Amino acid sequence: MSITLRGFASALLLVLSAGAVQADEPPAAGNPARGKLLFLQCAACHDLKPAAVAKVGPNLNGVLGRKAGSVPGLASSPALKDSGIVWTEELLDKWIEMPGKLVPGTAMAFAGVAKPADRAALIAYLRQETAVATPAP
Repeated sequence: MSITLRGFASALLLVLSAGAVQADEPPAAGNPARGKLLFLQCAACHDLKPAAVAKVGPNLNGVLGRKAGSVPGLASSPALKDSGIVWTEELLDKWIEMPGKLVPGTAMAFAGVAKPADRAALIAYLRQETAVATPAP
Protein backbone atom coordinates (compact mmCIF):
# COMPACT_ATOMS: atom_id res chain seq x y z
CA MET A 1 0.00 0.00 0.00
CA SER A 2 1.46 3.38 -0.93
CA ILE A 3 0.99 6.40 1.29
CA THR A 4 0.15 9.68 -0.40
CA LEU A 5 1.38 13.04 0.84
CA ARG A 6 -2.19 13.96 1.76
CA GLY A 7 -2.56 10.71 3.72
CA PHE A 8 0.71 11.33 5.53
CA ALA A 9 -0.34 14.89 6.41
CA SER A 10 -3.69 13.65 7.72
CA ALA A 11 -1.98 11.03 9.85
CA LEU A 12 0.48 13.61 11.20
CA LEU A 13 -2.37 15.94 12.18
CA LEU A 14 -4.14 13.06 13.90
CA VAL A 15 -1.00 12.24 15.91
CA LEU A 16 -0.46 15.89 16.85
CA SER A 17 -4.09 16.23 17.90
CA ALA A 18 -3.86 13.12 20.04
CA GLY A 19 -0.79 14.58 21.74
CA ALA A 20 -2.75 17.68 22.69
CA VAL A 21 -5.18 15.53 24.66
CA GLN A 22 -2.40 13.82 26.60
CA ALA A 23 -0.36 16.86 27.65
CA ASP A 24 0.39 16.56 31.37
CA GLU A 25 2.95 19.37 31.56
CA PRO A 26 2.29 21.72 34.48
CA PRO A 27 1.38 25.21 33.23
CA ALA A 28 4.25 26.98 34.98
CA ALA A 29 6.97 24.82 33.40
CA GLY A 30 6.20 25.09 29.70
CA ASN A 31 7.68 22.57 27.30
CA PRO A 32 9.27 24.36 24.31
CA ALA A 33 9.47 21.13 22.28
CA ARG A 34 5.72 20.69 22.66
CA GLY A 35 5.26 24.40 21.96
CA LYS A 36 7.07 23.98 18.65
CA LEU A 37 4.52 21.39 17.58
CA LEU A 38 1.63 23.52 18.79
CA PHE A 39 3.03 26.56 16.96
CA LEU A 40 2.31 24.82 13.65
CA GLN A 41 -1.28 26.07 13.99
CA CYS A 42 0.04 29.64 14.47
CA ALA A 43 2.58 29.56 11.63
CA ALA A 44 -0.01 30.19 8.93
CA CYS A 45 -0.45 33.74 10.26
CA HIS A 46 2.68 34.41 12.36
CA ASP A 47 6.45 34.11 11.97
CA LEU A 48 9.22 34.14 14.56
CA LYS A 49 12.29 35.02 12.47
CA PRO A 50 13.65 38.52 13.20
CA ALA A 51 13.67 39.70 9.57
CA ALA A 52 10.45 37.98 8.47
CA VAL A 53 7.68 40.14 7.07
CA ALA A 54 4.33 40.15 8.85
CA LYS A 55 1.83 37.68 7.42
CA VAL A 56 -1.88 37.98 8.23
CA GLY A 57 -0.79 38.53 11.83
CA PRO A 58 2.31 40.23 13.20
CA ASN A 59 5.78 38.76 13.34
CA LEU A 60 6.06 37.52 16.93
CA ASN A 61 9.79 38.08 17.23
CA GLY A 62 10.18 40.61 20.02
CA VAL A 63 6.52 40.37 21.05
CA LEU A 64 7.32 40.37 24.79
CA GLY A 65 7.43 43.99 25.89
CA ARG A 66 5.83 45.25 22.66
CA LYS A 67 2.64 47.33 22.65
CA ALA A 68 -0.29 45.43 21.15
CA GLY A 69 -1.37 46.57 17.70
CA SER A 70 1.82 48.55 17.12
CA VAL A 71 3.50 46.68 14.24
CA PRO A 72 4.10 49.21 11.45
CA GLY A 73 2.29 48.47 8.21
CA LEU A 74 0.01 45.85 9.76
CA ALA A 75 -3.69 46.61 10.01
CA SER A 76 -4.64 45.79 13.58
CA SER A 77 -8.17 46.18 14.93
CA PRO A 78 -8.99 49.44 16.72
CA ALA A 79 -9.88 47.33 19.78
CA LEU A 80 -6.36 45.90 19.93
CA LYS A 81 -4.65 49.23 19.20
CA ASP A 82 -6.70 50.96 21.91
CA SER A 83 -6.29 48.15 24.47
CA GLY A 84 -3.15 49.63 26.03
CA ILE A 85 -1.71 46.14 26.34
CA VAL A 86 2.03 45.68 26.50
CA TRP A 87 2.68 41.98 25.99
CA THR A 88 3.90 39.99 29.00
CA GLU A 89 3.86 36.22 29.37
CA GLU A 90 0.78 36.52 31.62
CA LEU A 91 -1.12 38.56 29.04
CA LEU A 92 -0.02 36.26 26.21
CA ASP A 93 -1.41 33.36 28.24
CA LYS A 94 -4.80 35.11 28.49
CA TRP A 95 -4.65 36.09 24.79
CA ILE A 96 -3.82 32.57 23.62
CA GLU A 97 -6.59 31.18 25.83
CA MET A 98 -9.26 33.30 24.11
CA PRO A 99 -8.28 36.48 22.24
CA GLY A 100 -11.83 37.85 22.11
CA LYS A 101 -12.23 37.56 25.86
CA LEU A 102 -9.08 39.57 26.58
CA VAL A 103 -9.78 42.15 23.86
CA PRO A 104 -13.44 42.20 22.81
CA GLY A 105 -13.70 43.32 19.20
CA THR A 106 -10.30 41.99 18.13
CA ALA A 107 -9.98 40.94 14.51
CA MET A 108 -7.99 37.80 15.37
CA ALA A 109 -10.07 34.85 14.19
CA PHE A 110 -8.76 32.22 16.60
CA ALA A 111 -10.85 30.25 19.07
CA GLY A 112 -8.01 29.88 21.54
CA VAL A 113 -6.13 27.14 23.38
CA ALA A 114 -8.03 25.83 26.39
CA LYS A 115 -5.33 23.79 28.14
CA PRO A 116 -3.01 25.78 30.43
CA ALA A 117 -0.16 23.34 29.73
CA ASP A 118 -0.47 23.89 25.99
CA ARG A 119 -0.46 27.68 26.42
CA ALA A 120 2.60 27.42 28.68
CA ALA A 121 4.33 25.28 26.05
CA LEU A 122 3.59 27.83 23.33
CA ILE A 123 4.90 30.67 25.47
CA ALA A 124 8.04 28.68 26.36
CA TYR A 125 8.65 28.08 22.65
CA LEU A 126 8.11 31.77 21.83
CA ARG A 127 10.52 32.74 24.61
CA GLN A 128 13.11 30.24 23.37
CA GLU A 129 12.83 31.17 19.69
CA THR A 130 12.74 34.93 20.15
CA ALA A 131 15.34 35.30 22.92
CA VAL A 132 18.03 37.86 22.27
CA ALA A 133 21.42 36.18 22.00
CA THR A 134 23.80 37.17 24.78
CA PRO A 135 27.42 37.70 23.63
CA ALA A 136 29.93 35.27 25.07
CA PRO A 137 32.23 36.75 27.79
